[in-house]
This record gives sequence, structure tokens and C-alpha cells, in this order.
Amino acid sequence: MSATTHIDAPALPKRGKSKPFYKVLYVQVLFAIVVGVLVGWLSPHFATNEWIKALGDGFVKLIKMVIAPIIFCTVVSGIAHIQDARKVGRVGIKALLYFEVVSSFALVLGLIVGNLFPVGHGLAAKPDAGAVAKYVDQASHMSAVDFVLHIIPDSVVGAFAKGDILQVLLFAVLFGFALMALGERGHRLRDVIDDAAHAVFGVIAIVMKAAPIGAFGAMAFTIGKYGPAALGNLIGLVALFYATSALFVVLVLGTIAKFVGFNIFRFIGYIKDELLIVLGTSSSESALPQLMEKLERLGCSKSVVGLVVPTGYSFNLDGTNIYMTLATLFIAQALGIELSFGDQVAILLVAMLTSKGASGVTGAGFVTLAGTLAAVNPALVPGMAIVFSIDKFMSEVRALTNITGNGVAAVFVSWWEGELDHDRLRANLSRNVDPSDVETAVTTG
Repeated sequence: MSATTHIDAPALPKRGKSKPFYKVLYVQVLFAIVVGVLVGWLSPHFATNEWIKALGDGFVKLIKMVIAPIIFCTVVSGIAHIQDARKVGRVGIKALLYFEVVSSFALVLGLIVGNLFPVGHGLAAKPDAGAVAKYVDQASHMSAVDFVLHIIPDSVVGAFAKGDILQVLLFAVLFGFALMALGERGHRLRDVIDDAAHAVFGVIAIVMKAAPIGAFGAMAFTIGKYGPAALGNLIGLVALFYATSALFVVLVLGTIAKFVGFNIFRFIGYIKDELLIVLGTSSSESALPQLMEKLERLGCSKSVVGLVVPTGYSFNLDGTNIYMTLATLFIAQALGIELSFGDQVAILLVAMLTSKGASGVTGAGFVTLAGTLAAVNPALVPGMAIVFSIDKFMSEVRALTNITGNGVAAVFVSWWEGELDHDRLRANLSRNVDPSDVETAVTTG
């Protein structure tokens, strides 16, 4: 089936003189992360200064500042360019079906690895339940009904002010349908929204130049506060989680990528800038706007990207799913609580629901873990304190796996819809695109 697009995608960057390596964003971010680790290790007092922490927090806030308008403009534009309203529902159903299948693989993989490598046995842990009280309290107040009602904002302005992804997404979908129904009369407003989207992507490109500073601040503070010794005797769980996440990306996402017609390692190389930013900030939201822009450039349909990627930030959290099953087994092993086969099946079912309330913000995985443990076996909840000290180190891999999974999901659903430009896909996977390049980011074909 031939590939189709509804509006002009960002143009391919012109081949010219390549940048010096020290001006390439991912090199700068990688260098900043290394320096941050060294500063945090050698000078923890300096690294834990509130101004150092503010560097990382400030960068994340700069990115989150434009997430709501990016999602609104992208989704509205994508829907408004669609002639058949039924397509939106079709894409949504395909995306949710994909999310459920792949999320199940992530949950099952975490259980399998946790049973094969019971690294929690012999830990003889004595957890401090007080350290995790706020997370347990937060999880206990979010039922399934609350989550559904939370998607509906109290006001449109409030949804944008809070930057709630699902609330903005809901309003954008409704607004897109309304704009579509206007027909010719809505074309002028649609063009304005298209132009606004390119302008906001230009803001993103400017903000991205501060990514190395943000990555340095976030990493220096993390290492300075917790220190390399924070891993201690829990290094086994961290290593196991890293290995399991890598296995998921290579085997599960790699198989999906091969089925569609691209190489998962080339795809990872293509989004390496975003991955390094996520690594430095521990938040997959910090790379959401750039990821959406790059996926469009890669040959994915704008309407598919606009629907799949923002929705995936709450419904397709592969790294969080692996973490929840793996951490639940680890806690049970450390506390000496035997989990039967039925208990582990319950973990799968509960985790499938609780993971839907998480977002790409740092700490969300810990909140969903609290909800899962409380639903499966309340006796496991105090054990969250066992992994509390190392959660920051694990949140980076959760976010990396989440953003990679959402990128692959957008490509897969575009292919499923028959709207993936394979020629553009192959061409772009062999190119280096720096998201801090303003001219490249906002140029249209």
C-alpha cells in the first residue's frame, strides 16, 4: 500500500559541512553526564547545592512548558487534515491494541527474569515504611474511576496550565473533530495551528541548546545525594533490571521493528539525542516534543504520531511494566513472602491496570509500584523502602525503555495504517539530525 501523508512533513536536512564533533548535541550531553557523575562523586557537598539541582529541574520545566501546546497543535492538525472521521477511532483502537499486547510482553518478561534470577533472596531486609508513606498514600487515592474522571479537565485552561497530557489530548481530539466538521471554513484556522506548531518546535530547538546544562545538573545532584555506594547490596536488582530492559528492547521491540522493515539499533541511533536527554533528566517527557518531530521526519503520518505518542505516555510504559513485576518479585523475595502462581497472575492483571495511570515524570513508576503492591498483597507495601534508595538509578532505564517503546509504537501503527513512508524511513535512519538545529527543526517541505 502506498504511503500517504496529510500535511507537509519536516524536510530532510540538507547535506552540507558536518558540524565539529564538539558542537553535536548528543556529544555535549554525553560529556555533561560524565562530568556530572564525576562532580557528584568527588564533590557531593557542591553537587547537592540547590542551584545545581535547579539546573536539571529548570531544563525539564522548560521542556514541559511547551508540551501542552505541542500536543494540542499536532493532534488538532492531524485530525483536521483527515477526511474520514472514522480514521481517528481506527487509529486509536489499533494503538490501544498494540499497547496492551506489547505491555503484556513487558510484564511477563519481568516475571520470568525475576523468577529465574531471585536476587532478593538472602537480603534479610528490614524496611522503613515511613520512607515510602507518601507514595503509598498517593497510589491509594487513584482508583480506576478516579483515573477515568481525571482525564476530563475541570476547564480547558486548567488542562493547559497543569500540563496534563491526557486532558490536553482529550480536548485536542474534540477540537480537531470540530475543526474537521467546519470543512472549508476551518482551513484558515487549521493553517494557523500548523504554523503555530512549527513555531513551538522552533522554541524546542532553542531550549535544546541548554540540554547539556540540564543533564549535568540532574546527574551531578543524583550522584552527589545518593552516591555510587547507594547501590550497595542492591546492585543485583539494578543490573538485572538494566539487562531485562535491554533484552526487551532487542528481542521484543527488535522483532517488531524487523517485521515493519527497519533495524532497532539504527532506530536507537536515530533518537540518541533524545535518549541521552532522558538519561540525564530521568524523565521521558523531557524528550516528547523532539521525538514527535523526529518521527514525522522519519516518515510516520502526522495524525498517527499526534495520537499514538501522547497516548503512549500513559498507556504504553514498557519500562515501567518491567520494573513493576521485577521489583514486586524482588521485594517478596527480600521479605521472605512466597508468591504462588495465582499471586503472580494477579500481579500481571493488577499491573496492567495500575500502569495506565503513570506518566513519563520521574517517580511515577514508584507510585504505580505502590498501587500494585497494595492491590496484590498489602504485606508487600513496606518493602518498597528496600528499593527506595535505588529508584532514581532505575528510573532512568524506565524512561529510556518507555520512550523507545513509544517511538516504535508510532512507526508500527503508521505502518499498520498504510501511512509509513518506507523510502523516507530508510533515508532518515542513515542520517544524523541534531534537534538543537533551529533551521532544520522548523523547515518544511
